[in-house]
Amino acid sequence: MARWAEFKAAAPDLADRVEERFAIRRHKTLATLRKDGSPRISGIETEFDGSDVYLGMMPDSRKLHDLRRDPRLALHSPTEDPPIDGPSGWRGEAKIAGRAVEVPDVNSPVAGAGRIRVDITEVVLTSLDETGSRLVVESWHPSRGRDRLERA
Repeated sequence: MARWAEFKAAAPDLADRVEERFAIRRHKTLATLRKDGSPRISGIETEFDGSDVYLGMMPDSRKLHDLRRDPRLALHSPTEDPPIDGPSGWRGEAKIAGRAVEVPDVNSPVAGAGRIRVDITEVVLTSLDETGSRLVVESWHPSRGRDRLERA
């Protein structure tokens, strides 16, 4: 696993584009695992501080309980449709997979709120090539580094 700063140092241009995708809207999507192992999808806000990615959760929220029990998670950026008149202008969508690490939140106005740092196992940016005809999947893993795949 890696912290955001390690990823950003290894692939700064990819990290910048992933952050940009997460910044287009306030609400993102978080996937956690329920007690029975089935997936749960929840809305979430993220914070990128340059060194780490953080999530904030209300006390006793199901997603906070999920992560305390099983720290595996996936985050998905907000999405936009490709421009109809120029699909190559689509900036893509980003995903981050990792593990939750609960950290103290001394500034939270809500007692018992959860603050989660995301330790990264994978980052993926999916977009279209310059012609708008091929899907481009760029990924980064702490152990393997960067990869790029194109599909028609």
